[in-house]
Amino acid sequence: MHRWSQLFIPTLREAPADAEVASHKFLVRAGYIRQLAAGIYSFLFLGNRSFNKIVEIVREEMDKIGQEFYLPALHPRELWEASGRWSLMGENLFRLQDRKGGDLCLGMTEEEVMTEIARKELRSYKQLPQIWYQIAPKFRDEPRPRSGLLRVRQFMMKDSYSFDIDAAGLDVSYRKHYNAYCRIFDRCGLKYMVVEADSGAMGGKESHEFMVRTPAGEDQIVSCDGCNYAANLEKATSTLWPVEDLKAEGDGKPLLVHTPGQKTIEDVAKFLGVSPKNKIKTLALMTNEPASDGASKGKEGSKAKSRAVVVLMRGDHQLNEAKLNATIATPTRPMEEAEIEMLFQSPAGYLGPIGIEWAKDFKTDGDKPVLLVDKALEGRTNLIGGANKKDYHLKNLTPGKDFHPTAYADLRSVTAGEACPNCGKPLRIDTAVEVGHIFKLGYRYSESMGARVLDRNGKEVMPIMGCYGIGVERILTAAIEQGNDEDGFWLPAAIAPFEIVVAPVSVKDEAVKSVAEDVAQRLEIAGFDVILDDRDERPGVKFKDADLVGIPFRITVGKKVTEGTVEVVFRSTREVRDVTITTIVEYFQGMLRAG
Repeated sequence: MHRWSQLFIPTLREAPADAEVASHKFLVRAGYIRQLAAGIYSFLFLGNRSFNKIVEIVREEMDKIGQEFYLPALHPRELWEASGRWSLMGENLFRLQDRKGGDLCLGMTEEEVMTEIARKELRSYKQLPQIWYQIAPKFRDEPRPRSGLLRVRQFMMKDSYSFDIDAAGLDVSYRKHYNAYCRIFDRCGLKYMVVEADSGAMGGKESHEFMVRTPAGEDQIVSCDGCNYAANLEKATSTLWPVEDLKAEGDGKPLLVHTPGQKTIEDVAKFLGVSPKNKIKTLALMTNEPASDGASKGKEGSKAKSRAVVVLMRGDHQLNEAKLNATIATPTRPMEEAEIEMLFQSPAGYLGPIGIEWAKDFKTDGDKPVLLVDKALEGRTNLIGGANKKDYHLKNLTPGKDFHPTAYADLRSVTAGEACPNCGKPLRIDTAVEVGHIFKLGYRYSESMGARVLDRNGKEVMPIMGCYGIGVERILTAAIEQGNDEDGFWLPAAIAPFEIVVAPVSVKDEAVKSVAEDVAQRLEIAGFDVILDDRDERPGVKFKDADLVGIPFRITVGKKVTEGTVEVVFRSTREVRDVTITTIVEYFQGMLRAG
C-alpha cells in the first residue's frame, strides 16, 4: 500500500515566480516536476505515475492499429539532408558532432528514420499497409521555453507513420489514427475539438489537430456553435458579409487623387470618406527560391534567388502567413526600402498594383514579380489603392480589369463574428493547446529519400505516407488547465497518479486509523489506485495537500466511523457524500469501473 509518509511528494505553498499558466504553477506546487534547466524538466514520483498512465493508454490504443518500434534519438546529418530538412529546420534542430567530425542531430520527429527503414526493407505491395509507431523523447532547441511543459526543449511524443500503396490506402490509415486518437483523448478525460489544420514544416495535404480550449494555449481555433465546423486559425475560412462597392467616378478609369501625408489604410479611408473595406492593402514581400542541388554542393550559379511577391488584401483584413506559405511553398520576408523603390518606383505608404508587369504564372514567369490577390477582392469594383507615387492614391481600381493578378488565393485571417462557411452562423475564436496532430504526408519523404515498392503490376512506385503525433506532456497539462481552482487541480481518474486518497483526520485515534487502513486496503485489493495519508498532521494540512495534487476523490475518515460511514469528497465539485464503510468498494466500482 502506498503511504504518504513514505513517499517523496514535495508540495509547495507558492508557485515559482516565472509560472504564468495554471498547469505550470500546479505541476511545480504539487511536486510533479522540477526544472533542471530552461525547457528541461524532471518528473518526480506523482508526475511520473500520471505520465506512465497516459503512455499506457496511448500504447494500448496504438497497439490496436500499429506496431511499436524504438528508434534512436541521435540521427546522422545525411538522413535530414536527404529529406531537405537539415536546412529547413534551422536553429530549432539540436546539432552536434562526433569525435570524427561527423554531423549529427537530436531527433525532433522520426520521418527520416522511419522512411530509411521502409526504403531498405519494404519491397512489395504485399508488405503494405504498414503502421509503425514509437513513444520516445524528442528534442527541439526552443528559443523561448515557457509555460512549464507546454513549450519545452525535451518532450515525450508518440509519433507514428503509415505506408500505403495508394491514396485510398492512406485514407484508411488516416481514419484509423483519427479514431484511435479520439479513443485516447476520451479515455484521458479531455474535452477536445478536432479541427482542420495546416501541415507546416511536416509537409502534406490533409491535416487535423486535436485541440483543448484553454487560455494557456498558443494556438487559436475558429469554431461554430451552430454546426461541427472547426479549424485552426491558420486554416480557417469564413463567409464574408456583402460589401457595397463604390460608384465609379469620372470615366471609370483609374483616377489619381491627391492624399498628402496619408499613408495608412485608416488615414486614407478617413481622408477620402470611405470605409477601409473599399481600400486595397498592399503588402510588399520577398521570397527566397529553393537552391538547386548544385547550391548545396557549393557549385557556382546555383544560389537561392530572391523574388518579389506582392499581396493585395482588403483594407480591414490581415494576412495569414500560414496560408501564404501554403500558397507559394516558401518563406517570405518584408521588402527592404531599396527593394520597394526598385519595384514600385515609390516610397512605402503609396504602393499599388498599377504600372507593373506581373507574372502570369508563378512557376513559368520566374523573372517577373508575383501578384497574389486575396479572394475577398475577387469580383470587387472601384477600389482605392496606392498610385505608386508619393502623396497620391488611385480610385476606380477593379481587379482583372485594371490589373491582372498572378493568382487569387485565400490569404486572410478569419475574425470572430464572421459567418461560418457551412451554416452561416457567427464564428468564435478561442485559444487552445494542441495535444495531437495527424498529417497526410503524401510522397514528400518517399520521393526525396528514394523509398520504392513494386505494385501489383510489377511496376516500381513510391509508397504514400502519413504522420501522426501526440504530445504526452500536453495531455497532462491540458487536463490540468481544464480542471483547476485556486487550491489546486483535479485529474480524470484514468490519468491521476492515484484515484483515491484516504485521509484519516487523526492517526492517533486507533478507531479512525484502523478504519482508514481497512478502507484503503480493500480498495487496493479491488484494483483501485489508492494512497493512504498516514501522516501525523492536522486534517487541514492533509485536505489542502489532497486538494492540490490532482487526486479526484478523497475519503475522509473521521468521527462518523462510529456511525459506520465515511465521507467521499469529489474534488472537482467539492460535493460530499456519506458512504457506508461496508459498501465503499462497491460504491467506487459502480462509479469508476462501470462499463
